[in-house]
Amino acid sequence: MKLVLIGDGESPHLLKWARALAAAPGVDLWAASSRGFSPEFEVIVPATKRLALNTSPEHGGGNIALLKQLPKLGAWLAQVNPDWLHAHYLTSHGTLAWMAKRVWHLRAHIVGSAWGSDILVTPNQSWAYRWLTRNVLRACDLCTSDSQHMTARMQELDAHEVMTFPFGLEAMPKLGVRKAPWSFFANRGLEPIYRPDLVIRAFAAVAAREPEASLVVANDGSLRPALEAQVASLGLSAKVSFVGRLDAKAQASHYARARWYLSLPESDSVAVSVLEAMAHACVPILSDLPANHELLDSAAPAAQPRGLILDEANLPGLHGQLLALAPNAEAIGLANRDWVNRHGLFAPAVLRFLARLRAFESEKKTTPP
Repeated sequence: MKLVLIGDGESPHLLKWARALAAAPGVDLWAASSRGFSPEFEVIVPATKRLALNTSPEHGGGNIALLKQLPKLGAWLAQVNPDWLHAHYLTSHGTLAWMAKRVWHLRAHIVGSAWGSDILVTPNQSWAYRWLTRNVLRACDLCTSDSQHMTARMQELDAHEVMTFPFGLEAMPKLGVRKAPWSFFANRGLEPIYRPDLVIRAFAAVAAREPEASLVVANDGSLRPALEAQVASLGLSAKVSFVGRLDAKAQASHYARARWYLSLPESDSVAVSVLEAMAHACVPILSDLPANHELLDSAAPAAQPRGLILDEANLPGLHGQLLALAPNAEAIGLANRDWVNRHGLFAPAVLRFLARLRAFESEKKTTPP
């Protein structure tokens, strides 16, 4: 099966897909990137099987420079002659795949992997974006989604067949570090959509009652100076550490030490960072979003919580809620880890995905014209 990944070759998420696909039997993997490629791609996809368009697309749209690269991409795809175009992030790379197939009359089928805001945010911005998203979804013979909530939205937008599975972990981390009872970790981007200011306010509500409370804020973004000022104004500078962007090893060490994990975006599907935190036996505190309810409910037996959905209207009540969970926090963390091990690993999901692609090809061959 000759498959071309089309996405951001500098993204760790596309790299994870590439590793999983390259490790699967019977896949001839190629890749086209709207940007360049991270160095790790060198050992996964040879340079002779890669195309870098070297643009700087924004997920919010308006990527005219990317569309101008369509002739270069289309001509390259016509030479590669793949069986599948696998586009990641539908309103940018999915558009490229759809247009390339139409203009160059490619025989390839299209599979589209939704990443979250391309389905949950962008189509709501204007009629034009809804029209574009619908056409891309209609052009995909198969799509992937990481939550039932996002799958339902894709079907509302005329997607054909959607496979739903978490964008999970490549391997389970080891345990062994003792967690401090009131240690918190947050690592979503320091941008408005992730609401890091709410993370600080939620932590402040706990820290006001727990002298030992501490928070590590990883990642970076445009809001970092304002957040540091917010922390100082609340008198929390000794309790909150901003550590910037971390490599995988450093990030794992913070997950390992944290008892509680904060992720409070205003829009999201099932975030891989939440799965990572659960795999490290953290107890997640999440925003009130359908995918978060879906994750915690599916991970927990009846009447046994696996985390907490934050009540934004009652931040002072957060401490009491965590105090109620604290005696069982270690057991909750281990149960979270067990759930990720059974349901949240990526490689088995990719093998099911490839089996569906092969079955689809067989169905097409046996269906009369």
